[in-house]
Amino acid sequence: MSADTRPRLTTSFGSNRRSFRDWRGRRPFWAGLFTLLAGIPIMYIPYQTMTIGDLSIRLATTAGAGSLIIGVLLIVLGLTMWFQPQSRVFAGIAAILLALVSLVVSNFGAFLLGFVPALVGGGLSVAWAPGAPLPEPVAPAQGATGESADGGNRVE
Repeated sequence: MSADTRPRLTTSFGSNRRSFRDWRGRRPFWAGLFTLLAGIPIMYIPYQTMTIGDLSIRLATTAGAGSLIIGVLLIVLGLTMWFQPQSRVFAGIAAILLALVSLVVSNFGAFLLGFVPALVGGGLSVAWAPGAPLPEPVAPAQGATGESADGGNRVE
């Protein structure tokens, strides 16, 4: 077998990875991931019951429903950043505002475990801009000998 006829890999892992990288590059991926992950502790921690020996401590407050709503909205905003990148500014500002509201409603933003990623994700979403497409290569107007196409009468 020569070097030119090497067998190719039969798995599609490389092509799947490449297509995911292309998909990720066309949207504020990390902003959506941070925002989505911020909703989980904000939803979960206010309903948590800690047990220390025989002592049970319940963190649930009257604002537990508000925490649940804020967490669900942050998850929805994270998915919106992924699947509707044109509304990234709205989603980012809404994530920042919900993070600030979670400080009051949800045990200091679920002990800052949800507050900080929501702020970072919202800021990344507002700051993200789609990249410019690569320019098409332009064919040179000069001939193979280096002279211009008009016979050397170049006006500059």
